[in-house]
Amino acid sequence: MQWQTDVDLTHRNSFGFPAVAERFVEIDQLEQLELALAEVEQQQWPLLILGGGSNLVFRENLPGAVISIATRGSHVLVDDENTAIIEVGAGENWHGFISQLLEKGLHGLENLALIPGNVGAAPVQNIGAYGVEMADCFHSLTAYDRETKALVQLSKDECLFGYRDSIFKSSQQGRYIIWCVRFVLSTVFSPKTQYRGIADYLAAQGIVEPTAYQVYQAVCDIRMSKLPLPSELGNAGSFFENPIVSEAVYSALKGQFPDLVAYPDRPGHFKLAAGWLIDKAGWKGRRVGPVGVYDKQALVLVNYGEGRAFDLLQLAGEITHSVKQRFGVELRMEPRLYPA
Repeated sequence: MQWQTDVDLTHRNSFGFPAVAERFVEIDQLEQLELALAEVEQQQWPLLILGGGSNLVFRENLPGAVISIATRGSHVLVDDENTAIIEVGAGENWHGFISQLLEKGLHGLENLALIPGNVGAAPVQNIGAYGVEMADCFHSLTAYDRETKALVQLSKDECLFGYRDSIFKSSQQGRYIIWCVRFVLSTVFSPKTQYRGIADYLAAQGIVEPTAYQVYQAVCDIRMSKLPLPSELGNAGSFFENPIVSEAVYSALKGQFPDLVAYPDRPGHFKLAAGWLIDKAGWKGRRVGPVGVYDKQALVLVNYGEGRAFDLLQLAGEITHSVKQRFGVELRMEPRLYPA
């Protein structure tokens, strides 16, 4: 295990912001991880566990240490008549993993195709799109517990998944380092097409009973029509969470704005479309210096090439203030800022 110093991470974050790690190491063996963490604790360095860098906003200088988990590979643990449990390394690319599932005839996660990042980050954020959340098919995971200094297995219930939330993001942030993840999937395809965009896409294609590949392709085409590829235009996908409000707040807003886009959430609550709020506040397609709001999807903030975290955070603050003034709703940033 050998630290590299002053490592450029510009191409390891999907915004493409310039960032230099004081120390960096890529790890795929438990012994390496234990050695690295021992030194981090001894020296009391700040620590970032880095996956695909798709849900991060990097400031320019990253002090202390950055550890990239590179555990890869996948294999089926259990395979019966209707379901299978598959284990996959945290360092695997998420979209590549979804494509592999399609080839294996394992279903349930196809609506999450083309989400950037690595498998290990998916439970942290409980990623979701087009009517499906990762937690819907989650079985368990193995993580390194920095408190007990051992590998532990955490069940779905122990991960405390919520909307874009988990134990790894809230009460136990920084304690666990995800090593591999297990999913329970169906060998019998049951399409999830309740999301209007998917239903409209399939209807336009004249598809009444879609195959798994057709749903997968619909998701990919819809995402590519709305979201720029980070390799072409720096972004982190959805920059703001969809705010959840009470039924009373929803009704008041609906009365004032009849075209309000919202979806039922838990009983007595509605999830508002943050992209709609931002669009109606006049931000869609606006550019502020080197950063801006994507012209095809107001929920996506982009780096046009020379932007830095400071530029993006200033823009995000202006958007948040504008939406709060017009709708009385607070937007929350979805990506993590590092250093905070």
